Amino acid sequence: MKLDKDGFSRVIAATPLVSIDLIVRNARGEVLLGYRRNRPAQNCWFVPGGRIRKNEASQDALRRIAQAELGVALDDGRLLGVFDHFYEDNYFGMAELSTHYVVIAMECELPAGSSLRADEQHDELRWWPVDALLASTEVHENSKRYFRDTRDNGFRCAARPR
Repeated sequence: MKLDKDGFSRVIAATPLVSIDLIVRNARGEVLLGYRRNRPAQNCWFVPGGRIRKNEASQDALRRIAQAELGVALDDGRLLGVFDHFYEDNYFGMAELSTHYVVIAMECELPAGSSLRADEQHDELRWWPVDALLASTEVHENSKRYFRDTRDNGFRCAARPR
C-alpha cells in the first residue's frame, strides 16, 4: 500500500519510520556511500538504505533495498546495531515537520564481480575509506555514527551491573 502525500506526512508527524541502512564494504574494507538527492539528508553522502514496508519481512526489505538502490542482490548481513536518526526536515520539505527513523544497520559484503548502479535517489555512488568518511564534512553525521567506536553509537540492551 502506498500512501498519498497527506497520509504519509501524517505518519511522519505521528510515528517513527523503521528502515534498514546498508553498510556495504568491498574487499579493501572501503564503505559505499551515495550522494543523496532527496530529503532528509539531501546533498550529503550517506549509506544506502530505505524504509521497511508494512508486512514486509526485514530480510525481504534488505534484498529489495539493495536491488533498488544499488542494483545488486544482497541476501544477508550482520546486524551492526539499531540507531535513532532525527531530522529537522522531511521527505516533502514541509515546514515544521521533523522526521524520526529507527534504523536497523546491517553490514554487508559486496559479492565478488558485482556491478553497482545508482538509483534516482543518488547522483553517484562512491567507495570511501572509513578514515576519509569520518573526516569529511560532506558525509552526514548519521552515517558517520556507524563507524565510531563509542558506547552510544547504537542501541544496547544489557542488565545493569550490580
